Amino acid sequence: MSTSSTTVQSGIATTPGTPKRIDDYLKDVLMKNGSDLHFIAGDPPRIRLYGELHPLRPEVLSAQFVQEVLMEIMPPAAKLRLEQQHGADFAYLIPGVSRFRVNVMRQLNGLGAVCRAIPSKALTLDDLAMPDAVRNLCRTNQGLILVTGKTGSGKSTSLAAMIDDINAREKGHILTIEDPIEFVHTRKQCLISQREIGTHSPTFSTALLSALREDPDVILVGELRDYETMSIAVTAAEMGILVMGTLHTNGAAATVDRMVNSFPADKQSHVRAMLSTSLRGVVSQQLIPRANKKGRVAALEIMVNTPAVANLIRQGKLDQLENTMQSGAQHGMRVMDSAIQELLDKGIINGKEAYKKAINKAKFEHLKDSG
Repeated sequence: MSTSSTTVQSGIATTPGTPKRIDDYLKDVLMKNGSDLHFIAGDPPRIRLYGELHPLRPEVLSAQFVQEVLMEIMPPAAKLRLEQQHGADFAYLIPGVSRFRVNVMRQLNGLGAVCRAIPSKALTLDDLAMPDAVRNLCRTNQGLILVTGKTGSGKSTSLAAMIDDINAREKGHILTIEDPIEFVHTRKQCLISQREIGTHSPTFSTALLSALREDPDVILVGELRDYETMSIAVTAAEMGILVMGTLHTNGAAATVDRMVNSFPADKQSHVRAMLSTSLRGVVSQQLIPRANKKGRVAALEIMVNTPAVANLIRQGKLDQLENTMQSGAQHGMRVMDSAIQELLDKGIINGKEAYKKAINKAKFEHLKDSG
């Protein structure tokens, strides 16, 4: 089939009629409960299964084959970005099967792509067994909530569940800004507007600035990438909007530090003052393989903006935030190592994985060789 037969619906490449050649690979990933397909020229196709990469098929993918297959599914706008910037992100839909977030890039042996499977509907807070502290954050009506962690740590899944909770309870306008759109939310109690970077707006900051004039009650920002986006997000939170966003940081204190240091030095004290009043909480997470090898479980570090936390942020004493979190259990706070220890005590994860994911390795040193 020629590339011209690929259709695009709101920036999503779909497969009308004849299935595309990549579909069989993607269906294999789903059948094996994998999260990602690595489709790289010069290598065999690989699957990420419970955090580890494994060969999906033995054959090495040729550069020509990879290029032909990827051109079949790329929307015109993504092809243009690839040509201009040597990389592109877009969403791909196999009707009746699943959606995928796709990143295509040029690399040494030709083109390559990583396709991440996105569940057809957002999981709920109950599905994810989210603690009460996270549920309480969803019930705030203004301010800034940050969900952080490295790529592939489940941030989008957690945020989608939080948006779903608000959508089921409130009557308002939820606006999401993503690159690309991942979870498609159906309207329950709320009006849902979903915008995609590159299709509906050129940048996060442009879309976020526009959002301030679109009467939102909740804004989800897929990624707080730069100073301008962070600045508008904090301003929106100060204006009485509930803003949710993600950062690629590990730990609550590091998240606050990253935000503050994204601003010019002469504005950092003002930003600390704004964050001390507008920040509602930070959820930092990582996924850890289960002891029974059947999937992964999220370990959550949670910081809630209590008066003590706000005071430390205002004064710039971010190195003391962890101590405050350790003593803030009554507010639902906990540090990452405590979350890992709890999963270990319950037998959900094993000692070796606990050691690998721990922040303070010394605390788990005696477990590093255990199964």
